[in-house]
Amino acid sequence: MQCKDQLHTVFEFLETPKRIVSLVPSQTELLIDLGLRKQVVGVTKFCTHPTYLKDEKTIVGGTKTIHLDTIKALQPDIIICNKEENTKEIVASCAQIAPVWVSDVYTLEDALEMISLLGALFKKEEKAFGIITNIRNQYALFTEFIAQKQTRKVAYLIWQKPFMVAGKHTFINDLLQINKFDNILKDPTSRYPEMDIEDIKQADLILLSSEPFPFSKTHVKALEQTTQKQVLLVDGAYFSWYGSRLQNAFRYFKTLH
Repeated sequence: MQCKDQLHTVFEFLETPKRIVSLVPSQTELLIDLGLRKQVVGVTKFCTHPTYLKDEKTIVGGTKTIHLDTIKALQPDIIICNKEENTKEIVASCAQIAPVWVSDVYTLEDALEMISLLGALFKKEEKAFGIITNIRNQYALFTEFIAQKQTRKVAYLIWQKPFMVAGKHTFINDLLQINKFDNILKDPTSRYPEMDIEDIKQADLILLSSEPFPFSKTHVKALEQTTQKQVLLVDGAYFSWYGSRLQNAFRYFKTLH
């Protein structure tokens, strides 16, 4: 069988890969939802959904630091990565062990393509189609819901000390646009730049992501006092996880409006 990833790398397999190591949390969740629970043998410490994974699967490190010996011992048929989440060095090192399939996701359409490609790779086309259809249906309903809402200028914070925000060329930014949230960061080349508090004050609405930095309600109150702007704590997984979690994202987004 022949397949490709989102970097247009072509793979040839004599049979469907049976032993999978996944180095991307959102794609791990997708693989489970595609019905590949038994085939997934290795995950990262950040692969927290479903919650049973940490007890059932071998932890092979994080998304930026991995234990190659642990991965090699698992004898994977394929390793699933992402261009942003995993470094070139990780991909190159893993390629010495098994074929490495890499996603490249910046938009909702990229995410849907990724789901379709993984469905085809693992012969789970029907389940992938069902997930994609559900996401498209939820997106269509949300598009109707958001149509009459006014556009708001936002800053989407992912870190503090220093403050860091999600920039233009990110999956997060695409979902912000879908929500009619206009990112105050105008530089199209900046992905996750630092931003000082005076620049953040230019936003009408400040969104504090629950990940990777664990912003809390305490941070919300402090930033509201500092900026005198509306500050919301948001579930970062719904803005940054580009797998099957998108099926619930648009219902969640409605609660923010």
